[in-house]
Amino acid sequence: MHINLPEKRYYAIGEVAEAFGVNTSLIRFWEKEFEALKPKKNAKGNRLFTPQDIKNLELIYHLVKERGFTLEGAKTHLKEEKKKTLTNFEIIRKLQGVKAELTNLKNNL
Repeated sequence: MHINLPEKRYYAIGEVAEAFGVNTSLIRFWEKEFEALKPKKNAKGNRLFTPQDIKNLELIYHLVKERGFTLEGAKTHLKEEKKKTLTNFEIIRKLQGVKAELTNLKNNL
């Protein structure tokens, strides 16, 4: 999955949920379940996600939605094999970007 978000310092929860194609309640639930997600909260209590939070969300989304892990399985996988998972995820993300570019070039011909 390729996330299209503009380059910003902070993202609102609505923007993040729309980019991932999920409900905001799922993002809030994942925030409670996974320690890696720590969005900032402003005075009103609105959640503001940093680019690092977006990367963590991408990894969680990949494990839970695309690979079919349960929440407990994803938690243990992240704790035990985080470095290996991150490198594999980065490779997958780069290849998906290349595929999207090639598809775009093919469609423009």
